[in-house]
Amino acid sequence: MERYDEADPLYRRVLAIRESQLGFDHPDVAVSLNNLAGLYELTGRYSESERLYQRTLAIKELQLGPEHTSTATSLHNLAVLYDLMGRYSEAEQLYRRALAIFESQLGSDHPNTVATQNHLTELQEAMGDSSDR
Repeated sequence: MERYDEADPLYRRVLAIRESQLGFDHPDVAVSLNNLAGLYELTGRYSESERLYQRTLAIKELQLGPEHTSTATSLHNLAVLYDLMGRYSEAEQLYRRALAIFESQLGSDHPNTVATQNHLTELQEAMGDSSDR
């Protein structure tokens, strides 16, 4: 419905409740951070989105481990943001990390793996280098 101004305080409220009830490093807090980061990404608030995606990633790496598929999703989300911001080498690195996790945990035909591979390929083509490095 694109009612972003109404969504922002609601996402913030959910985040505050989860932080107060679950602590700052709980995986459910990471979900709220990710949702708020996505909203900020949609509305062009990239620096705020980046900070929240980075915090989401840190929580997931700490609580779920660096090879968890949820961690890979956070890597992918941050890569998409960097891609939008024109920070292509950073995006490429994160896409590669996410892809490696998805391939090892879910297989090469899983939708998450395929989506990440497609984003990586599109990025490389946009950078003028579609070959594997």
